[in-house]
Amino acid sequence: MYNKLLLLLGSGLLLTACASENGEDQTPDAPPAPTCNTANVTYALTVAPLLQKNCTSCHNSNFAGGRINLSTYDQVRTVALSGRLMGSVDHEAGYSPMPKGGTKLDDCDISQLRKWVTDGAVNN
Repeated sequence: MYNKLLLLLGSGLLLTACASENGEDQTPDAPPAPTCNTANVTYALTVAPLLQKNCTSCHNSNFAGGRINLSTYDQVRTVALSGRLMGSVDHEAGYSPMPKGGTKLDDCDISQLRKWVTDGAVNN
């Protein structure tokens, strides 16, 4: 009786190991996360649309919330090079977290802004 039980348990372990090894009964991998393109970040095609979508409804020439106007390249560059842009979107201590009353920008948007600022906030 004891030998039969050992044989049954051993067979079960062997079948389980084989199924795992050959991929049977395994759940498929989750699809890969979308990648964030920080290689070709430009003001015109990346930064300006991102600011338009998330920032300029409050920071524009008609209503410069916090006395910050992000409606032109020169104004954005000044705020970016001062550290205020990244301080606010990163929600760093000492800066007003932006967007005010909204959720933090997604990681890709922040990475793209950071890349543009790190590269000198050029008008490209």
